[in-house]
Amino acid sequence: MDRKLFIGGRWLDATGGQTAVIHDPATGAPVGTSAIGTAADVDIAVEAAREAFPLWAALAPDQRAQIMHRAADLIIERIDAIAELLTREQGKPVPDSKKEIAFGAEVIRYYAEEGRRVFGSVRPASRSDIRNIVISQPTGVVGGIIPWNYPVDLYAWKVAPVLASGCVLVAKPPHETPLAIGMVVQCFVDAGLPDGVLNDIPGTGPEVGAALSAHPGIQAITATASVPAGQAIMRASAGNLKRMLLELGGQCPFVVLDDADPEEAAAAAARRSFSNMGQICIAVNRIIVSRGIRDRFSEALVEQTRKMRLGHGVEQGVLYGPVLNESVRERTKRHLDDALARGGRLLTGGDIPSGEAFDKGFFFTPTVVADSADDALVMTQESFGPIAALRTVDDDREALRVANALPFGLAAYVYSGDLERGWAMAERIEAGAVGVNVNDTSDLQAPFGGWKMSGFGRELGPEGLHGFLEKKHIKMRVRNFGYSF
Repeated sequence: MDRKLFIGGRWLDATGGQTAVIHDPATGAPVGTSAIGTAADVDIAVEAAREAFPLWAALAPDQRAQIMHRAADLIIERIDAIAELLTREQGKPVPDSKKEIAFGAEVIRYYAEEGRRVFGSVRPASRSDIRNIVISQPTGVVGGIIPWNYPVDLYAWKVAPVLASGCVLVAKPPHETPLAIGMVVQCFVDAGLPDGVLNDIPGTGPEVGAALSAHPGIQAITATASVPAGQAIMRASAGNLKRMLLELGGQCPFVVLDDADPEEAAAAAARRSFSNMGQICIAVNRIIVSRGIRDRFSEALVEQTRKMRLGHGVEQGVLYGPVLNESVRERTKRHLDDALARGGRLLTGGDIPSGEAFDKGFFFTPTVVADSADDALVMTQESFGPIAALRTVDDDREALRVANALPFGLAAYVYSGDLERGWAMAERIEAGAVGVNVNDTSDLQAPFGGWKMSGFGRELGPEGLHGFLEKKHIKMRVRNFGYSF
């Protein structure tokens, strides 16, 4: 695929003429090319969005919903082609790509309906001739910044609530994985989305992301990014006090209490640690396990991890692929070396697989270490790669202290055979979401977002829509015509 920028209803070359070749992380083979935008392209897109905003905002919610439902239908009709392209540019296996795309389509459908349920209210007043009316109105032009690890899914998380609210979007897809998103944009075009409502500019954070954040014509920013990137977005957005929705990095703890089923917990931890090769914001880095269950749990975790078959994601039966690029692999290796240097023990993995199937790709075996120091990189930073560290604790109090020790608070997990005990732990963990006996914290109906340095604002659920709506109070004096009933 050779994709361009999408601005004002047209596919265009970047003003600077810059393009990038997208390579398959499993083989190194070229997958396609993408235009790479600049700040000048952002200016053009914002102007197109501003022109489109009054018309889109004035449409009835039912009319917006019809277009969004049609776009979701087209995404599902084209899911096989989109999934193969996503796998070839990002690396995740085709079953995971299809799951991602299908959920993205469900997000679009969900917000198409939520847009029909934006209610106002009439509030009590201190005088009989006063009516207090509270309504919600769209914020305006929104800038969206999307990461490379789940590009289609998280694109839907941005575009769906923005469009359902009556706002318009200038999106920055990741320059690393922009191709499948291009196919999704075409689905919206074919569904009848008016020109200028959705604008799409692949580009880098320092160029396009910074331009979106600083642009005075953009009223709000929604971004999924690292903590340093989020801080840069906040600084750049201060000029016109943009509304902000930032989902930033995490370093998620997985707490295994001594009454948990060790095999069940180990299987869940392995999948949450190594799905998409750990390149998930809610992936598990630290596994905090009670001493009484540690040996059985670690044995089961190692067994689960060693079963994982790496390969090209388009091959039948492959569930674990490469990491995106060499920088991810280098960071994983650096975290492993640091853990071992600080007293950690390698339980499994820790190397680059050899053989013709792996030589040209960015593969790294799923890795488990134990007993590394609390200040090791794998215990304190987001690895965003296929590595997890075991930390033994003596009681629940210590488990809670370790879980809350870092300045991040995106997601956490607790496994326990006692629901009340697990619930009590979940209530005290400092995170935006906690899974109790389940290894996924995202759900379409519930808000998703972080505490502390992991950001603020919420995606998904009704909260994800209301983040793009402004409240307006209309205070009205009415005449008393002396009607008597």
